[in-house]
Amino acid sequence: MKHPISLVIPAYNERAAVGSVVNDLRELCASQQIDAEILVIDDGSSDGTAAAAADAGARVLRHRSNRGYGAALKTGIAAARHEVIVITDADGTYPSKYIPELVRELEYADMVVGARIGRNVSIPLVRRPAKWVLNRLANYVTNTRIPDLNSGLRAFRRAIAIQYFPILPDQFSFTTTITLAMLCDNYAVSYTHIDYLPRKGKSKIVPWDAGSFAVLIMRMAMMFRPLRVFLPVVGLCLLYGIVKMTIDMMRDPNISASALLAFMSALLILLIGMLADAVVTRLARLDPNTVVSVQMKEAVMVTDGPSEEMPAGKG
Repeated sequence: MKHPISLVIPAYNERAAVGSVVNDLRELCASQQIDAEILVIDDGSSDGTAAAAADAGARVLRHRSNRGYGAALKTGIAAARHEVIVITDADGTYPSKYIPELVRELEYADMVVGARIGRNVSIPLVRRPAKWVLNRLANYVTNTRIPDLNSGLRAFRRAIAIQYFPILPDQFSFTTTITLAMLCDNYAVSYTHIDYLPRKGKSKIVPWDAGSFAVLIMRMAMMFRPLRVFLPVVGLCLLYGIVKMTIDMMRDPNISASALLAFMSALLILLIGMLADAVVTRLARLDPNTVVSVQMKEAVMVTDGPSEEMPAGKG
């Protein structure tokens, strides 16, 4: 590896698996001669996760209370010592053997995502329909094909992620949001096929999270590609107006008020969409130096000890 990396692992009540995950990463780094720090963020666990991670040799940061997957990642990214960041999960679902490939691919991309479409993929069947719908919606918003929208194994540069901190959520939609944001901002995002193993312990994701993800995708569309939302509405208004006008002309030479209202609505929605698109286009990206200084105000208690406690508050 040309550059040292920071391996960031968010963990909440993952004592059963986090130790073996850290050990696997240490063995990988030793065998591949990778200069890396392993950083585990204990997100308010009550089962001894922090102690298990520290015993395995990780650098550990602790949240006093459970603040969410995204908040843990933001804490880890802000506290990371190296520019190249690799995130993975503490439940043993992502094989560590793919990490060197992700980092190598980062030489030619801004973010490399481990897409869970390998030969050995263990995703519960109950989640697959929702994932398919969400992927199609995200593909439409970004106008690209996304093999895996919310994979938790990915490599990226620290400065790129930090600029999005104000819009990155504290919950599981962190990975979805950063994927959409980078694609909409025309960053180079590449994918590599990986396996996905059965997790150890109980999943924190519930079926109704799919609704939250759908709302998030539409929100990201409004923030980055508003015309992808407004233009279909304009098209529906025009279609209704044309059909209604045709029916009216067949019955009476005068156009009804509802047809005129549809045409006026289409025009107004189009103008609003164009204004939103102009605003989004003109907005500059956030200054990473400013963002990280704000984030690190929450990290003033970080030390070089094996287990470091983070103050509760906004991630």
